Amino acid sequence: MHVVTVTFVVKPDHIAVFDAAMIRQAENSLRLESGCHRFDVCKAPDDPTRTFLYEIYTDATAFRAHLASDHFKSFDATVQSWLATKTVEQWNLSASPH
Repeated sequence: MHVVTVTFVVKPDHIAVFDAAMIRQAENSLRLESGCHRFDVCKAPDDPTRTFLYEIYTDATAFRAHLASDHFKSFDATVQSWLATKTVEQWNLSASPH
């Protein structure tokens, strides 16, 4: 499995609209992409500007399909100016003990 983590720092005056758009993006990814198995949206308990995503895809090809999807392109273009920073990392899932 292919894991993607994303950390966003959102400009303070855009937190509410970003949060709503992020939830829609997570729902769309899970509903529309057969290769997307998990899309968790996490908020920092002590900093409302920070959002962390934990996403699991079948493989890197499924993640590339996610990046090419219309719903991702629209989300990405919409939120770009709302962000202070965005950090994306990719991982290979090596163990899942549950």
